[in-house]
Amino acid sequence: MCSGKLQTGLLVAGYFVYLLVGAAVFQALERTAEKQEKIAAARMKEAFLQNFTHLTVTEMEQFMKNLTEAIQNGVYPVGNESQIEDSNWDFSNSFFFAGTVVSTIGYGTLRPKTAGGQIFCVFFALFGIPLNIVFLHRVGKMLSLLCKKLGKFLYEKGMRKKKIKFLTLLFFLAMGILVFLCLPSLFFQITEGWSYSEGIYFAFITLSTIGFGDYVVGKQPDRNYFSYYRTLVAIWILFGLAWIALLFNLLTMVLEDTEKIIVKDLHQIGKVSKDNEASQQRRCWPAQFIPEEELLPPRAGGHAQKMVSLTAGSEHTENEKNVFPYSKTIAITYEN
Repeated sequence: MCSGKLQTGLLVAGYFVYLLVGAAVFQALERTAEKQEKIAAARMKEAFLQNFTHLTVTEMEQFMKNLTEAIQNGVYPVGNESQIEDSNWDFSNSFFFAGTVVSTIGYGTLRPKTAGGQIFCVFFALFGIPLNIVFLHRVGKMLSLLCKKLGKFLYEKGMRKKKIKFLTLLFFLAMGILVFLCLPSLFFQITEGWSYSEGIYFAFITLSTIGFGDYVVGKQPDRNYFSYYRTLVAIWILFGLAWIALLFNLLTMVLEDTEKIIVKDLHQIGKVSKDNEASQQRRCWPAQFIPEEELLPPRAGGHAQKMVSLTAGSEHTENEKNVFPYSKTIAITYEN
């Protein structure tokens, strides 16, 4: 038991150290390049405001192209120059990005643009994704252990096993939905200004690693987020992935069991149908093609056979008496 807890502690510590180191490296590699890009976008905006009345169609199209590219790179040239200091690659955002890499969510709104950052991202994902799988597997075991302890507690209370299984599954689903979907969605509604349905949508799309990128936390320039907001969201993602992985495994088992039941029922229906069809065909055969044993009436049991045999013997003796009624008289007369 102590050895298992020690292994779990070392795994969790090593996993988060890996993410922290990755976040620090991404921040060091990408922050300077992003600042230069923001300065270029601010200058482009200033030039546009000074000369927008004299721009040609070609210059206007080039401005729109540069603006679109800046927004795709996560640079929003709105507000005053103080926003240049607000970086998408501060430590909180870098940690969030590292978490999305190892979890394979990949929103696409934040990505490395320097050659060093891109190469490091390849190797970081190469070792980080297997580590993430091991981490999620261990967290899943811990959640399963909690469910087993709950089942054991209910069993000691005298509850039936089927009812325990149902209640344990219900507890697992209800607590997971509450902790990883309902409450975070309310939190996103307050922090991001989304509707509650949008929060539910974002939570599920994120935890299922679909990651469309249409909704991403901490990306609205007109909102002030508290420090390490995205770090907190990244931790929620990491533990939520373990829960939803167990949920998907559970649904897979249910579907497989349902498939086996359906196949078994179809097989039995097919067998009965085949037997009925064979019986119907035998009824249509001419009498000379039907085996002789099938034409004979069914035999009675042993006691009935014995009674028939005794009856037959009795009838045979009676017949003999009827045929020779005077045999004894004839023999006496002959002697005299």
